[in-house]
Amino acid sequence: MTRVFSGVKPTGHLTLGNYLGAMRQWAAVDQHRSDALFCVVDLHALTVDHDPARVRRLSRQAVSLLLAAGLDPGLCTVFVQSHVDEHARLSYVLECVATDGEMRRMIQYKEKAARERERGGSVRLSLLTYPVLMAADILAYGTDEVPVGHDQTQHVELARDLAVRFNQRYGHTFVVPRATSPAVAARVMNLLEPTSKMGKSDDVGPGIVYLLDEPDVVRKKVMRAVTDSGREVVYDREERPGLANLLEILAACAGGDPAELAGKYDSYGALKKDTAEAVVEVLRPVQRRHQELCADPGFVEGVLREGAEKARGMARPTVDAAYRAIGLLPPGTATP
Repeated sequence: MTRVFSGVKPTGHLTLGNYLGAMRQWAAVDQHRSDALFCVVDLHALTVDHDPARVRRLSRQAVSLLLAAGLDPGLCTVFVQSHVDEHARLSYVLECVATDGEMRRMIQYKEKAARERERGGSVRLSLLTYPVLMAADILAYGTDEVPVGHDQTQHVELARDLAVRFNQRYGHTFVVPRATSPAVAARVMNLLEPTSKMGKSDDVGPGIVYLLDEPDVVRKKVMRAVTDSGREVVYDREERPGLANLLEILAACAGGDPAELAGKYDSYGALKKDTAEAVVEVLRPVQRRHQELCADPGFVEGVLREGAEKARGMARPTVDAAYRAIGLLPPGTATP
């Protein structure tokens, strides 16, 4: 079977964008058609200033929401990155294959480093090298496909480059992965800044619908969404990004084509109201299942324990092979 790997970073509460753009696809399609692994990549959350207790809390919440969204441990592997040592083991080996120039060309590094400097903070080395850790996440499992948003495709390209380079220098060791993207609602935008992605680490909370927002909170946020000049409801991503975002969200939640849906409305208010209700209904079963999982922490802990053991068994042979290929002495080797 095709092997799929993807993950979520516990740097903030998961959002409607995470669900519509990734998690729903994982549950409805990927776990059924492939040998799929889904990971909470907690090591990546350490690349910036963070509260340790918050990272642990958000990691547990992310696991529960992945399961609440429909991931079935009987069909896929759900685990936490730091529970499988092979990620960190392989990351260093790949750092010995990557170049400084490649790391500094990463768009997200440039953007995040600039924001950190603007705040007067220092840029951690891990922020520069974390794309290599991401490559290790992917390559350790012989991954064929990596479902990612547009902002992460550059990192998957790096993983491909490192796999090819390693294979050429040291012998065939890694599968060369490819990025895939869902066709609908792959990029949900901030309700108040419709030209910016609805990111979980964003500081503009009122423009973000979180998966655990109460229904009235969801309605309030959607009704306050930024729209565009003019009165006609049309679907135009370039000229009318606010309306386009609402129409795409409505289409993703209730079904339909954004352009066709636009023709059914003669006012912004009616569109917002229907969009808000569609979002509430989509989130309702996720929130209900999340509450059930929070009441049964032993089940979630069991999923993570079994998931880590399974993931470890899949990753270790590949990582051990990479260690041998690059020239490291296997443990237990007798000294001549």
